[in-house]
Amino acid sequence: MRYQPIVRNTDFARAYHRGKNYVSPFLVTYVVRRRSGGVRVGITTSKKIGGAVQRVRARRVIRAAYDAMGLDTAQNVDLVFVARTATTKVKTQKVEKAMRAHLTAAGLLG
Repeated sequence: MRYQPIVRNTDFARAYHRGKNYVSPFLVTYVVRRRSGGVRVGITTSKKIGGAVQRVRARRVIRAAYDAMGLDTAQNVDLVFVARTATTKVKTQKVEKAMRAHLTAAGLLG
């Protein structure tokens, strides 16, 4: 499932300040509704996660979990996923389960 990436720092900042957040041991999700434009997704990993290899793995796991979701792209929403330290140590299925719980709580999944 393709999506538009969030690349501008102001868009990330808007998600952090105005978005509703959902937290689990593996993932933090920020959801911000927009007027139009479909689904945009941003993934962040800080240096607290580890070195470059761990950060890339965390992004890859989050991206794979999102792709397995099958989220409807007709919704107008920004999603920002923030990796946590445990993200690099778990399988994609656990991250997907946490992500599914977050998106269901946000009303984006049935």
